[in-house]
Amino acid sequence: MEFIPTQEKLIPDLSPREEVVLLARTLWREGYDDHVAGHITYRQPDGTFLCNPWFLLWSELRAEHIIRIDGDGNVLEGDWPAPLGIPLHLQLHKMREDVTVAMHNHPRYGTIWADAGRIPGCFDQSSALGGGELVLVDEYDGPVNDRGSAARAVKAMGSAEMALLVNHGVFITAGSIRAAHQRAVALEYRSCRAWQLEALGQGSGRELPEPARSFFRGSDGEGFIGFWEAMARQELRRDPTLISI
Repeated sequence: MEFIPTQEKLIPDLSPREEVVLLARTLWREGYDDHVAGHITYRQPDGTFLCNPWFLLWSELRAEHIIRIDGDGNVLEGDWPAPLGIPLHLQLHKMREDVTVAMHNHPRYGTIWADAGRIPGCFDQSSALGGGELVLVDEYDGPVNDRGSAARAVKAMGSAEMALLVNHGVFITAGSIRAAHQRAVALEYRSCRAWQLEALGQGSGRELPEPARSFFRGSDGEGFIGFWEAMARQELRRDPTLISI
C-alpha cells in the first residue's frame, strides 16, 4: 500500500499569517536576505492580501507583524506600513488572477544573474523542482513603486511564473505558499549551481536533458509534498512560539 502522509503528520495547522512568516523565515536562510528588502503578498478569499510590512527583516517576522492590504495598497489591518515596492505585486495580482502568492527579493545568486541580464542554465533536478517558466524582464524604465512602471514590468513577464528583474532581483509567483517556497529555493539553487559551473570554465556541465526538463517545467510547484513542511518544521524547532497551539 502506498503511504501518503497527511498534513497533520508533516506540519501543525498554520494560519495564513503564520504561513507568510514561515515562508519569509525559511527563505531568509536560503539567501533571500538583503536586509529590509523584499515583499510577499498572499491573496485571501475576500480579495485582500496579507503582506510583510516595511522596516522589518524577514528573519524577525512574527504573525502579529503581518499586515492586510486592499488592492490599492491601503493598510486595512496592522500598524506597520506596506513595503515600497508593493505596486509591482498589486499590478500582477490584478492582471493575473491565477497568482495567489507573489514574492520579490534580492537573493545572493539569483541577483548576480539578474545583474548580468542572463538566464542561468538548469543543470540538475534540484534546480528544476517547483517547475514554471523563468524569464528575463528589464523593468528599470522607472521604479516599481510607480504603477505605470510596475504594470509594464508585469506585462513583460507575461504568463511566466518566475522572473529575473534586470539590475534588481527576482520575482516568484505561485498558487500556494508551498509552491512559492519550492520555486524560490529551486531558483536560488539553480542560480548558484550555474554560477559555480561557469566558474569552472567553458563547456563545464550539461543542462538537464529532455524529457526531464519539460517534466519539471510543467510542475505547478505542488508535487514535492514534504519539502516546504520540513523547512517550516526546522524554523519551528528554532522558535516554537512562532505559531499558536
